[in-house]
Amino acid sequence: MSDKEIILSPEGKRLLEQELNYLKTVRRREIAERIKAAREFGDLAENAEYDNAKNEQGFVEARILSLENILRHARVASNDGASEVVALGATVKVQDLASGNVYEFTIVGSHEADPAKKKISNESPVGKALLGQKVGDVVQVNVPMGLVKYKIISINS
Repeated sequence: MSDKEIILSPEGKRLLEQELNYLKTVRRREIAERIKAAREFGDLAENAEYDNAKNEQGFVEARILSLENILRHARVASNDGASEVVALGATVKVQDLASGNVYEFTIVGSHEADPAKKKISNESPVGKALLGQKVGDVVQVNVPMGLVKYKIISINS
């Protein structure tokens, strides 16, 4: 596991802590009960239910270790309400200068990134270009389809 600092938003940290708590208090118990019930079926060598439960137990334990490592190395980025510049945790509205389309992104740490929910990583090309910029600034971003220019319309913390 890496010792690299992991940047999280307060919301992202809270969600990871909730998931870790759920896995430790609920999922572990459920899987232990499934394993116990499967053992009662007899021969473990040909017991698919037992094998499935043990595999699931392995996945859950690996996720617990991963979450513990992330939280151990996490630094919560504080966006103390200032919305003059784009910072981690900010929601930024930008306009594509070529098409006129308006997009809204929330800048998050790489562990929280979810493009489907418009959460982009601070390490992504667009995230990097937006960080530290102000309303009215124009940023240029190299994306797979070429160079894109975005004008920052608004920043909300």
